[in-house]
Amino acid sequence: MVGAKTEGQQATVAPAIELRGISKAFGPVQANKDISISVQPGTIHGIIGENGAGKSTLMSILYGFYKADEGQIFIHGKETQIPDSQAAIRAGIGMVFQHFKLVENFSVLENVILGVEDGAMLRPSLAKARKSLKALADEYELHVDPEALIENLGVGSQQRVEILKALYREADILILDEPTGVLTPAEADHLFRILNGLRDQGKTIILITHKLREIMEITNTVSVMRRGEMTATVKTKDTNPEELAELMVGRKVLLRVDKVPAQPGEKVLDIKDLHMVDDHGVERLKGINLNVRAGEILGIAGVSGNGQSELMEVLGGYASATGEIRVNGDPIDLTGKYSDGRSRRERGIAHVPEDRQEHGLIMNFPAWQNVAFGYHHSEEYQKNALLMDNKKMVEIAQDKMDRFDVRPPLPGLAAKNFSGGNQQKIVVAREIERNPDLLLVGQPTRGVDIGAIEFIHKQIIGLRDQGKAVLLVSVELEEILSLSDRIAVMFDGHIMGEHLPDQTDERELGLLMAGVTGEGDR
Repeated sequence: MVGAKTEGQQATVAPAIELRGISKAFGPVQANKDISISVQPGTIHGIIGENGAGKSTLMSILYGFYKADEGQIFIHGKETQIPDSQAAIRAGIGMVFQHFKLVENFSVLENVILGVEDGAMLRPSLAKARKSLKALADEYELHVDPEALIENLGVGSQQRVEILKALYREADILILDEPTGVLTPAEADHLFRILNGLRDQGKTIILITHKLREIMEITNTVSVMRRGEMTATVKTKDTNPEELAELMVGRKVLLRVDKVPAQPGEKVLDIKDLHMVDDHGVERLKGINLNVRAGEILGIAGVSGNGQSELMEVLGGYASATGEIRVNGDPIDLTGKYSDGRSRRERGIAHVPEDRQEHGLIMNFPAWQNVAFGYHHSEEYQKNALLMDNKKMVEIAQDKMDRFDVRPPLPGLAAKNFSGGNQQKIVVAREIERNPDLLLVGQPTRGVDIGAIEFIHKQIIGLRDQGKAVLLVSVELEEILSLSDRIAVMFDGHIMGEHLPDQTDERELGLLMAGVTGEGDR
């Protein structure tokens, strides 16, 4: 945390960023309403809030993606117009997005200079960048091979490239959007060391995150948004996670998962020697053996890209594989006509996919149609032999949206117009309420706020307590440890081991996630 000297200095200098009376509406939706916020130089300032609270809109205004309907932006005390991202960069603002903006078949060096080349001849630009990158890497612990291709780097290294890009453009202010979402615990710790170093060198950092533990660990100040308004700004040392959670959602929130011990029954899912090769000929699953019993949650931990997604795709009927999978003792097809989503649903498998926008929703279609998708053959949705009952579909969607607190509760609104957390609630409502024997749930709370996390966790636990089997995939170790009755760790397409949650910790799981077994690395 900052010392007394730094705090005294801050009182005498202009804020690094000051937003005054910022408002932004999208049609009838008021995304930001008269927001004012001041961020002191040389600090890490956290911004938290529920999905749809307006955090991303506010940062998009600051970075020039949107233009505010009203309000002013001041950078280091000077009113600044930011009509686009180039203007933001010129003002010394850099942004590291949750989903990296890198060209995968370019080198680190090429990505860094992309868009800021000194002229038509690239050689001088590359030479200059190579020298600058070495200086930046040494100063801020941002070590990465400048000649490496992005596609060959891990996510932690790719994130460092994004930070290097911003610093190379002489960013004095850095905005980071959910920066630890795809990192191992060790990589997250490294990122925090980098951010602390940047702060110590006088950089100003805005951290958008849903993880209250991170807010408490690394920020100096935290601002809370709710329903488009700024509700509070407090010194981190003067608050606690419980108070912040209540400020975010307007009520007390249970931060731990409240559950009774599992009562496992018979095997619902039994996987033996499962192999899967992707379209590029790369083996993604390498002899997976797993089982999930009725009335338990098996959590699969691992860094993205180590086979968890492919496992879910095979189980969900999206991809072919070899080996054996049995559900309630009966084999399911791994290739061919009956290896698809509809066949899986008919076997009692429901699926909340990892990427809700790619596989869980049709973004341009209204919520009422998305609630029915995959189950639209069900009798309840049929008017007669030829026509579907659209009115009934809307009524069912409205009921689910009300009970799952989807905001706004408008069945006719296109899926793309809901925040990420409310999109997730639509998918969860559709799948959980089908009373499946086996629920596949991937990244259930990715990009979801604390209030929605609490709600979704209760739904998953409730399904387990009804005697259903749940296979949970999450990159959030805290979520895995809280929800799971057993934990398996995946690395490079292998199961590295299984543990009981009360007999392991984040450090041990983090080592397994990195391929370190204690018996020699893979």
